[in-house]
Amino acid sequence: MTFITRFAPSPTGPLHLGHAYSAIIAHDMARREGGKFYIRIEDLDQSRSKKKWENQIFDDLEWLGLSWDGPVVRQSKQIDKYKNILTRFEKELSLFECTCSRSDIKNALSAPHEGEKLTGPDGFIYPGTCRGNIFSSQTKFDNALRMHINLDKNELLSFCELGPKKGEISFSSEEFSKTAGDVVLWRKGYPAYHLACVVDDSEQKITHVVRGLDLFEATKIHTVLNSRLGFKKPFYYHHRLICDENGRRLAKRHDSKSIYKYRQDGLKASDVRALLGL
Repeated sequence: MTFITRFAPSPTGPLHLGHAYSAIIAHDMARREGGKFYIRIEDLDQSRSKKKWENQIFDDLEWLGLSWDGPVVRQSKQIDKYKNILTRFEKELSLFECTCSRSDIKNALSAPHEGEKLTGPDGFIYPGTCRGNIFSSQTKFDNALRMHINLDKNELLSFCELGPKKGEISFSSEEFSKTAGDVVLWRKGYPAYHLACVVDDSEQKITHVVRGLDLFEATKIHTVLNSRLGFKKPFYYHHRLICDENGRRLAKRHDSKSIYKYRQDGLKASDVRALLGL
């Protein structure tokens, strides 16, 4: 088995130290094992994705001394592939069409039962309002499409974690239903992150997924999808998050200092590795 990792940035802004940390770990793991390291551009948010950011991503990665294998995959060029997956596996995914807005969902959850969890990896846990709108050949891809977990059979699922939370991470389908709910797989004409990520990881034969601990709970969604779609599960390595001097996780929305600015300040790639403890 060839050891294969990937780095999958979104071209919606410049890379910061958190991105560099993830990319370097994925790259170095693959090279150490004599494997392959791929780049995938997750540009499904077409309103925010810009070519200039994509070009800067490549420049920053090269400056960091990272090399990648094979052609770069761009998710925006593969919309039909994701749509075909949903059509092909609509029964396994128990797909249904949802027309609820965020405010509709929030209002439906305004009087929760005691001890009931209200939020999951994607925000408010869907209360099942549109569950009767079962997906069919007549369903258009204009509205959201959600996956429902059938609880007739309480299934035990798991994934292998190699990072700080190392071990076999197990959870039941009943637990998943309560903590994640009916996950959105399609919205506004585009596949949701979870669907596109799992489909691409499978198609690219990714053996080890490297990403931050902020996506640890989302991996349960990906484990369910891998199970329903019959895909081979990769290993996961959720690394620590890189924070600023105030202990806040680095993020584009917080205008975290970019790799490009470190370059302008005269730092070398080795200096960035040192800053990251690598």
